[in-house]
Amino acid sequence: MENYTMEGRTYRYYGQEAPLYPFGYGLSYTTFRYRDLVLSPPVLPVCANLSVSVVLENTGLRDGEEVVQLYLRWEQSSVPVPRWQLVAFRRVAVLAGREAKLFFQVLAEQRAVWAQDWLLEPGTFTLFAGGQQPGQKTRAPSEVLSARFGVTGTARPLGGC
Repeated sequence: MENYTMEGRTYRYYGQEAPLYPFGYGLSYTTFRYRDLVLSPPVLPVCANLSVSVVLENTGLRDGEEVVQLYLRWEQSSVPVPRWQLVAFRRVAVLAGREAKLFFQVLAEQRAVWAQDWLLEPGTFTLFAGGQQPGQKTRAPSEVLSARFGVTGTARPLGGC
């Protein structure tokens, strides 16, 4: 094998073609609404972690469980990267008519790119939170919220933090 690129070989690198059954695909007997996505801090140093909170509300008439998914997208990178990458998920049970505020940490190493070594780069990133992948087309509606954050500083190896 001479070509080790992952482009066109895994769902993360398919380009514009979406997988037939993406992660989190399925139906529920209730509906959920996402709101109040907060990223803290909105601008962070290259080696810092990002704190994330989001509110999940069960707007249906039945108790239910939702798999809350967080995806990260690099807006610019020095090397090819996936369209987005799953960085966190959690199955949450929410009673009908109730809501839950969820907290996540996106670690600095989850933003690292491979460039002959794991490298942390400054730039702009988008974080997606919802019950499905960004842009997923399903018959069951599920919102996906998004927010941008910035990373400042100079690029450095992951081990240099």
